[in-house]
Amino acid sequence: MTRMLIDQGLSLIKSGSRIFVHGCAATPQYLNRLLAKRANELKRVEIMGILPLDNTFTDPKFKDSFFVNSLFASAYVRPAIANGTASYIPTFLGEMPRLFDQNILSLDAVLVQVSPPDRHGYCSLGVSVEVTKSAVRNAKTIIAQINRHMPRVHGDTFLHINDIHAYVEHDEPLIEVDYSQEVTDVERQIGRRVAELIDDRSTLQMGVGTVPDCVLKCLENHKDLSIASEMISDGVVPLIQKGVITNRYKKFHPGKTTSTFIMGTRKLYDFVDDNPNICLLDVAITNDPAQIRQNTKMCSINAAIEIDLTGQVCSESLGTMHYSGVGGQVDFLRGAALSHEGKPILALPSQTTKGISRIVNTLKEGAGVTTTRAHVHYVVTEYGVTNLFGKNYQQRAKALIDIAHPNHRETLERAAYQRFKNLY
Repeated sequence: MTRMLIDQGLSLIKSGSRIFVHGCAATPQYLNRLLAKRANELKRVEIMGILPLDNTFTDPKFKDSFFVNSLFASAYVRPAIANGTASYIPTFLGEMPRLFDQNILSLDAVLVQVSPPDRHGYCSLGVSVEVTKSAVRNAKTIIAQINRHMPRVHGDTFLHINDIHAYVEHDEPLIEVDYSQEVTDVERQIGRRVAELIDDRSTLQMGVGTVPDCVLKCLENHKDLSIASEMISDGVVPLIQKGVITNRYKKFHPGKTTSTFIMGTRKLYDFVDDNPNICLLDVAITNDPAQIRQNTKMCSINAAIEIDLTGQVCSESLGTMHYSGVGGQVDFLRGAALSHEGKPILALPSQTTKGISRIVNTLKEGAGVTTTRAHVHYVVTEYGVTNLFGKNYQQRAKALIDIAHPNHRETLERAAYQRFKNLY
């Protein structure tokens, strides 16, 4: 394959092209800026990706040049979705690779950020494999930013330098996310309650956000935990170093911490660099409920925005306003439910910072039902824990009211009586 100069490679992206851009902490900031320099030449280039952590393509001044079609939205994409200059494709995270593998959405190019090639010529996709691996398999043109700050992570990460059509070498720090800076006392209480549900020898999946980080901080006295997740953050590092996480009893890739992306601080990125015990896999593997269920005592821990009195959960929107995405919540809740002694856990503060109850009679008008009431088992707030599995409508309503904020329980009880006519 004849390699092109970076400008030649980027020139292959034309008006109307569909491209995939590496996301999460692997967002190729410099490469994005290079493409944005061509904005005046381009019209409606479709940008796909997961959780982009810069605003290059959602900058209002580029609204005619780029259209972001998001698979999972970040704070940089939400305003654009709200004003119609971007959109969202509802898809389970574990099914996203099929969009490209089955040519449902063909890709003209993929922009990735990789580590420098090793002595065999292999670069690593580093901290984010997720659906990017599928995009690399299927895109007509692969364009890369080679960055010495990108760790060489093991697993389904490797891409040979000869398979890259054009690249630029540019070093810049990876984007860092420190969830510990945002933690509240309420989230610490939730973290402690969730940790009490976790038995020794459990296998854990942690979603995105502050609550999972709080849970990890409460697990230092546990033994022989394992990680089979879609994401890992800084909280796993001390638990691995102290021997709490051993990955000894997991059935899926025993002995290794498995995930599909990594997001945290430089300390975490240094820890995973060339660490043979950390393995990033294609999201079609990590998020396959058939694989997840193999792990005994599988505990799936995810966040929710609101839950209604029957157990329907919204985790992706604030009413009609899009917030994030379906992600892997349902993948892991289902896998954990099917696991022997597994525990699917949803955690949320009982109310918003403005004092609005997050346990509600009905979801807000227009809210997306991310997780059906049939999928929901354990629900945790700072006021308690309940397990909805096996409960009818009235029993669910009473159980959820019991863990709601005291300020809202009377209102919820009146709504429940009006809706269900009685409470058990």
